[in-house]
Amino acid sequence: MPPSFVHRITKYDPADRDERGHYTGTEDTVSDHGPVEAAYLAAIAAFADASGIDRLESREPEVTGFVHFGLEPPAERRGLGGLFPPDLTGFHDGAEVSLPVALELVRVMLRDHGAWCRLEAGDVFTVHVGWDQYVYVGSDRLRVDAVTRTRELGLFPEAMLASPYAAQLDEPAVTEVADEDFWERVRTTLDSRQTALLEEAYVRNAARWHRLTTENLDVVRAGLSPRALLTVWPDLTPDVDAVLALLPEEGSAEFVWEAQDGTISHAIVDDTDYQKLAALVAGARAACALPMHLDERHPLHHAALPDREGVLRARW
Repeated sequence: MPPSFVHRITKYDPADRDERGHYTGTEDTVSDHGPVEAAYLAAIAAFADASGIDRLESREPEVTGFVHFGLEPPAERRGLGGLFPPDLTGFHDGAEVSLPVALELVRVMLRDHGAWCRLEAGDVFTVHVGWDQYVYVGSDRLRVDAVTRTRELGLFPEAMLASPYAAQLDEPAVTEVADEDFWERVRTTLDSRQTALLEEAYVRNAARWHRLTTENLDVVRAGLSPRALLTVWPDLTPDVDAVLALLPEEGSAEFVWEAQDGTISHAIVDDTDYQKLAALVAGARAACALPMHLDERHPLHHAALPDREGVLRARW
């Protein structure tokens, strides 16, 4: 169950809202990267301290995809430099972070740097950052001192029934577990096909790609990110020119290719990108193009990694 006491914390004075609740004042909708931003972080820290929380889980983490809707341009490495390694190891669903790191993640989200996640401590404490500098803090009890401290910081805490960014706990889109039966099916596929392509979605809007064989399957499996969404596709084809020629005349496609050094990359492209794409992938070993529409995507296998005890907690 989500926390029972939720406050919307903003820099927007409720006196400057119209009859529909829309803000009509002069405050900007982006972070000031300064004292107001610091006040947000101090307010969240006050609620966490009052709740006895010094660590939080990152839930449903995501990064900017090929479309960015933030008001500020996406930052290099999505603003996560210094918090996580370049490959984002440690930024995955269920990753536990200290309160200082959690506050830095809030800063990244307030600045629209290109990364987002829910921060949760079970049903005791939650932090959700929404659009336009709206932050929702949930607790299992009313934290009067934290509310008072938030006002002292010049912000406006407003009681809410629930956070609009709370996770929807309906049936998830992906319910198959990547358990031993799943891996046995993948191995059977490799026995017949010799090779296949594995898409490892480690956070939303980002993926690593692996060419699977019976020889490397166990090694690849051991290196997968916790709770990753796994999709097995038919392997890349060595006729890269043929793949380029079959790209759709209209709409977009996901182009995946393997460079000469064995690294696999992908890009979302449309007909305006094809000339640059051909130059980019010149000399590639192999490639494939995947449709963007879900009803046109037909993978060989599709499942999410469970936790060590076999329970599927990722909400893909």
